Amino acid sequence: MEFSELIKTATVEDVVLWRPGLPAVRGTLCITSHHLLLSSCPRGDLELWLLIRNVDAVEKRVQNLGCYQPPRSGGSLRDTSVSGSSGSITLRCKDLQVLQLEIPGMEECLNIASSIEALSSVDSVMMMYPFFHRPPSLRLRQGWHLCPPERHFQQVASQTSRWRLSTVNRDFSACPSYPAAVIVPAAVGDDTVAKAAQFRQGGRFPVLSYFHPKNGTALLRSSQPLTGPKRRRCREDEKLLGAILDEGGRGFILDTRSAQAAKQARMSGGGAEPKSSYPQWRRLHRALERGRPLQESFAKLAEACGEPAPSVERWLGRLEGSRWLGHVKAGLSAACLAAQCLDSPPCPKTPGSPRREGCSVLVHGAEGTDATLLVTALAQLILDPACRTLEGFQALLEREWIQAGHPFQLRCARSASGHTRGKQEAPLFLLFLDCVWQLSRQFPFSLEFGEQLLLTLFDNAYASAYGTFLCNSEKERSLCGVKENTHSLWAWLNQPEEQHKYLNPLYSHNPSVIWPSVEPQSIQLWQGFFLRWIRPSQHLDEAWEEIRRLVEGNNSCIKEGTGKRQSQSLPEPTLPAGTRELLLPTGNAEGQDGDKGQQITEKPADHTKNPQQITPKKTPDHTKTPQQIPPKTLSRSPKKTQITPKSPRSHKKTQIPPSNPQITKKNQT
Repeated sequence: MEFSELIKTATVEDVVLWRPGLPAVRGTLCITSHHLLLSSCPRGDLELWLLIRNVDAVEKRVQNLGCYQPPRSGGSLRDTSVSGSSGSITLRCKDLQVLQLEIPGMEECLNIASSIEALSSVDSVMMMYPFFHRPPSLRLRQGWHLCPPERHFQQVASQTSRWRLSTVNRDFSACPSYPAAVIVPAAVGDDTVAKAAQFRQGGRFPVLSYFHPKNGTALLRSSQPLTGPKRRRCREDEKLLGAILDEGGRGFILDTRSAQAAKQARMSGGGAEPKSSYPQWRRLHRALERGRPLQESFAKLAEACGEPAPSVERWLGRLEGSRWLGHVKAGLSAACLAAQCLDSPPCPKTPGSPRREGCSVLVHGAEGTDATLLVTALAQLILDPACRTLEGFQALLEREWIQAGHPFQLRCARSASGHTRGKQEAPLFLLFLDCVWQLSRQFPFSLEFGEQLLLTLFDNAYASAYGTFLCNSEKERSLCGVKENTHSLWAWLNQPEEQHKYLNPLYSHNPSVIWPSVEPQSIQLWQGFFLRWIRPSQHLDEAWEEIRRLVEGNNSCIKEGTGKRQSQSLPEPTLPAGTRELLLPTGNAEGQDGDKGQQITEKPADHTKNPQQITPKKTPDHTKTPQQIPPKTLSRSPKKTQITPKSPRSHKKTQIPPSNPQITKKNQT
């Protein structure tokens, strides 16, 4: 198939572009194989550069501009008015942007609409834009090895020896949606793992997702067991799960379906782990929506946000009717439950009572590729401070979403406005990003990345110039040669000139667990996403730029002050006559700093000044005993810089209070 066959009209003159909140632009419209371009007239500035894959729905309307009028009496045929027509095309994009194009000529309008629909529906992965995009600043294969399973295993192996890296899936025969290497219990062999894979839907046997070093507990994920109506058993699967727990230990199976849904799944060949076969595991149910209900919820909320000037009652009613915030609350609640099971502190052992401590958790739903990944990724974000850094968050997405087999191509084929919705579309990844945004709002200093990164991730998951989110599994990416023929999104984001856009200027490392509030009052609408094309963000962007500038300025002041203090601690120079020396302590309370003190010298007063401007100093009475002599007090000139002793906590990183920028400006001065 050639792209030229899909483009019926490539260029149209005198097209008007309308965007909400922006003035209309008139120019020349051009369609390429992957982009829609609009160049304004007469200056020729490029006003629109839209990736056609980003188009979710095309709405066209043809209207008449005139009608036939017969010539007036005594007039000629030149006085007749010839009928004409034009059309308008409304493009509803996957990122919720709405564009309207007014195109002169009915035929041109229909041809443009037909071309956009055909180009936006190309299903062949190798015909998509990432296989043609070649940015000059990047090279192929760069950034594709951000978090290989081998690196993750090395981190786990440095903390425990109970897990091993298995290559049972090296040819993707055991599980087509898993990566080639996975982490399994060291006590079971690959034969046992392979047989356990046959007992799980899609071959998704239990694998390690996260090892919690605090309690030695493990977070695992899988798909549902194929028990069926006859309650089938699999000794290998039971052995695999039994090898995770110590003798007499307990674990939890967090099922992301309701108990009724799990019971119904058993009638169709699925089911859940029976207590009789897994006596050490206790099953918990936390129902999370997926598939069509979640897609309809997203569509209802997007439609409500796009309604012009609704009343308060109507807006609140439509917001509640979408049930989107309820899905966000349910996702956070399930993740908190998994994190609490892992992080439960050991209780003091008392006579006659067993010792209670953190338990390992296995998370699964039906297929284990949607809500399961949402829970395991959020639980790690809550527990592990390394996942809250920019690099750690990218590794988390790579490990728990991309390599774990979330079917991005199926789930993100259509967004909120797609008229032809299939059974496979579901905004699970958007729900995860919304939950992360809720965490960043409740803990504004604990995440190194900001909202802009979350928006960029959504845009690239649905329509991208990079191959990171292409295909549905590692097996498909291997067959299509994605890593060999496309660029990685991480390589682009981690460039120094790009990376600073996604950093949180208020970030301060927080080693603690962050427990979000899941009360209804704490869950808010993500306005930065749902209203970003409706609400002007200029003032908010300017405020964040000012915060970033203040923080950078303050950091430079701190570095300069540190350099000055270090220069003052050099070998002592010869002091002139009459110079007094003062020793100030600089170490912290625990004596962690190596310096014993800081020397400050004060020169004698200049007596050549006007005598009236000289403040006389009191001379101590040396006739008193040494115990009666009060300590000397240094009086400094106001022109000299005052140097105060370090605080006992001066070894910690200086933080900028966000609520009082005036203090920051004062420090800069």
